[in-house]
This record gives sequence, C-alpha cells and structure tokens, in this order.
Amino acid sequence: MRRFSQNRQDILDCLAGTDTHPTAEWVYARLKPTHPSLSLATVYRNLTQLKNDGLISSMGVVQGQERFDGNCTSHAHAVCVQCGRMVDVPGFIIPPDMLDSVREATGYKLSGAGLQFTGLCEECQKKES
Repeated sequence: MRRFSQNRQDILDCLAGTDTHPTAEWVYARLKPTHPSLSLATVYRNLTQLKNDGLISSMGVVQGQERFDGNCTSHAHAVCVQCGRMVDVPGFIIPPDMLDSVREATGYKLSGAGLQFTGLCEECQKKES
C-alpha cells in the first residue's frame, strides 16, 4: 500500500469522522483552519485518489456537487430532494445474497453496492407545513 501524505490522511480522517456525506468544499472548510497551506485543488486530488484506492465512496452528484462517504460498506442512503441532505439508513445493509443475484444476472464483477431512497427530510417537511 502506498504511503499517505499527511493531507491525504487528514482528509480520510475527516470523512471517517462524519456521517454527513460531505462535498469537497465541506472537507476543505473543515480542514483549512488547521491546515493553512491546504488548497481546494489538493482536497479534490486526494479525494479522487482515496476513491480510486477504494477507501472512500462517491455518492454521486447531489444538487450539483459530488458527495463522499467514508463508509465503504454496502448500505443505503436517504436523500432529501429539496435541501440535498443525505443520511445513512440505520440498520439497512445490502445482503450478500442480493449481490450474488446481481452478479449472476449481469455477469458483472461487482466492486460495491448502494441503495438510495429519495424524499423530503423532516426539516423540509416542517417548512412545507
């Protein structure tokens, strides 16, 4: 395994320490006060490398920004279609037999899986009332 720079390790630790599924800009804002020489480009570059190494996951683009997850297990998310909030669905793990079924049906060599539910979060529901 390749040696991590301190910035890369700190970015990984930042993602591991949150369940908010942040953007690169969020990670940058969190780390910048303690890493004055950190640039947003460095954060993007390291997020890409961590993703390529399989240490973090991209949750795709939500409201125009790519979101990241430090939890690489196969699990489900709920995404608010109004504010973009993304949360893990507690206790919902994608069962291995489901992955086997997908492999058999498609012939794909799977590298992971995720399930996403969409709707309105509690805060946005309150705003609509």
